[in-house]
Formats: sequence, C-alpha cells, structure tokens
Amino acid sequence: MNENQQLSNTLSFRRAPLAKSTDLTWHMHATQEVEYQVSIVRDILNLKNPSLARACAKHVDKNLKASIKRLVVIDKKVDEIYGEKFKAYFSHWNFDIRWKVISGDEINKNVESTILVAEAMADAGLLRRGEVVIGIGGGVLLDVVGFASSLYRRGIPYLRIPTTLMGQIDAGIGIKTGINHGDHKNRLGTYFAPTSALIDPSFLKSLNQRHISNGVAEIIKMALIKDKPLFELLEMMSLHLTPEAFSSEDCAMKEIITRSIAGMLAELEPNLWEAELARCVDFGHTFSPSLELLANPVLLHGEAVAVDMALCVALAHGRGLLTAEETERAISLIQKSGLPISNPVFNLALLEEALVDTIKHRDGLQRIPLSDGIGNVAFVNDITRDELAVALAFLESREKLLSGEVAA
Repeated sequence: MNENQQLSNTLSFRRAPLAKSTDLTWHMHATQEVEYQVSIVRDILNLKNPSLARACAKHVDKNLKASIKRLVVIDKKVDEIYGEKFKAYFSHWNFDIRWKVISGDEINKNVESTILVAEAMADAGLLRRGEVVIGIGGGVLLDVVGFASSLYRRGIPYLRIPTTLMGQIDAGIGIKTGINHGDHKNRLGTYFAPTSALIDPSFLKSLNQRHISNGVAEIIKMALIKDKPLFELLEMMSLHLTPEAFSSEDCAMKEIITRSIAGMLAELEPNLWEAELARCVDFGHTFSPSLELLANPVLLHGEAVAVDMALCVALAHGRGLLTAEETERAISLIQKSGLPISNPVFNLALLEEALVDTIKHRDGLQRIPLSDGIGNVAFVNDITRDELAVALAFLESREKLLSGEVAA
C-alpha cells in the first residue's frame, strides 16, 4: 500500500461514525470547593480599620494597573444613615466605587430588583472575576445582591455587610440566595457563597426595637433546637434585648451574638447544598413562609417565624416532647422578646395548605423539626390535621389568658 492509499484510508476512518450504537455513556464527576469567612469586626468604618479594605481588595490582580473598582449596592435606609461614612472610608483606601441604592423592603425581593442590580453591574463594567460587588443592608438586600451575583456572567464575587440583627446572625452568613416569586417566598434562588461576610454589631444601634425583635426570633430558634445555654441566657436578658444592648460591648450580648452565629454555621457547613433535607435550622420555617406572604398588616420574617415556633412548641407539648414547664418557658420567651404567637390569618386552612407546599419542598416528607426538650431536636413526618387544630386552640387559650379574657 502506497502513502496515498494509507492517507485515504486514514481520512476515511476519521470520517467514520464514532460508534454504531447510540447507547453511549460518559460519567462526569466534579467537586466544588467552598471557602468564605464570617468575621465579627467592630468599628468597621473607622478609617484606620483595614478589615473592610482587605476584604474588598481580596480579588485584586496584581498584574492589573487599573484602580480597584468596586460596585456597592446599599439599602436606601442604610445609605441615609451611613452612606457618607462608607464613601469616606472607600475614598480613604483608594477604591473606585460605583454606587447603587435600592430599597430593601420585602416587597422588593423580586425579579425586578434583581434585574436592577444586574444592570448596575453591567453599567459599572465589572470584570468577571476580579472586581467585587459589595452588598450593604439587611437580609432582603443581601439575598437580592447574592442572587444577582450568582446569575451575572454565571457568577461574580460579592461581599456581604449585613446591617440588621437578622442579617448578622442568619440571612447574611450562609450561601443561599433567593427572591420571592408569585405567591411563594424564596421560590427562585441559588447557592452562591460570598467571598466573606463582615459583622459589625455597632450598626444595630440604628435599628428600631421591632427589627431587633425580628432578629431575636432566629436566635430563639437556635436556642430551642440546639443550644440550651443560649436559651437560658436569652431568658436572663429578655427585658434587655434592645438596639443599644446589641450594639454594646456587654459580655452577655456579645455571647448571644457569637453563639447564634457559631450555631448556625455549625449546622450549615456540613450541608451547604441541603442534600440532607431534615434540617434543624428549619424550625419555625414550616408554616411561616405562607403566613409571611399573606399577613395583613405585614409581618417581618422573624415575626412570622415566631408564630410558627409557638405552634411547633404547642405540637411538641402535645406529643410529650416538652413538659408543661418547658412549654411555658418557650412561649413566654417568645412573647417577652416582643414577638407574636398568633395571627388572624394563621388558621387551620392556612396550616394545611402550607404543609402541602412544605412536603413538596422537603421532597415528599414533612421533616418538621420540633424541640425535644429545650436545646434538642426531633423530626416528625406524621403531624395530623387534628394535632394542628389542638395546637392552635392551645395558643388561642394562651392568648386569652394573657389578655385577661379568662380567669387564670
């Protein structure tokens, strides 16, 4: 065979089908490493404090000679209070900042706000990997910024600076992002870790008491299902859970914040993508999403969670998981913290509908976390309509007793 015939045969072979069979399988396997930091950093806006500057400069490419460009997306109310201080800080540390102010109210946790943030990213001309987005505000804003960051060019790094108690101990320290859609809370979302989250309790002094109580609900959650010493600490401090106290250097308040963050991160880290759907941090989050969207007047997230927690405490009592004394302590702590235990729309019909949606979300099972003694958790999959009715009646009688409608 001469060289021309060999070449012809080779080319013919290369043109041949890969295989006659269509039953071909390729197995792909990859792992995604997640690494980010959650840091408590006081006095973050002090010009001499390099913590924020270091976090913002983390992705600087030393081969690029351009200035360090960043996009700040800040809550409108936070901008009114701290905007000039943030601008002065960034100017002091030589950052080229593009500024976007949006409203961080729950009603704006939607696709439209996500698009506004994505358009701000485009207008800022951010590099895909080297220029960070900085979200400053409460949980709603951080969710929107995180969601937009996960979508823009399939992922652009972002930094979280939560300025509410809810953001600092819950919404701002995990990797979940999400927005509301239709009649459902957080129906659209992703898992996308920030580069870091910086927690400065001094921001909390500018909150009103209602927003402090809103965050305390999530702290009570961790205490009831994971941390009995935290529960006892909350009981001791229940009349002192104020903006001034949380922003202070008080040892008890610092421990409350630290234990809350550490407990949440300990639960999240081994299950970041929620492969395991029986999650103790879902305590108070079985029925509350439906309540939060339907309540009128509007409830804050923590207020809806508090009502859900009270119901779950009553369910646990009905099953013998909590003693009468433990039940009273739990309900009392919720109320002393300025949180509700009932709501006019929180009725049996809503509970049944919410449970159907929860079962879909938890892949076919209820997986309802209940307190099994204060500081421990048990998961149940067989809560009945009758149990829900009894638990509602229990809370109704508790409310009437508190209001003096019935004799003690």
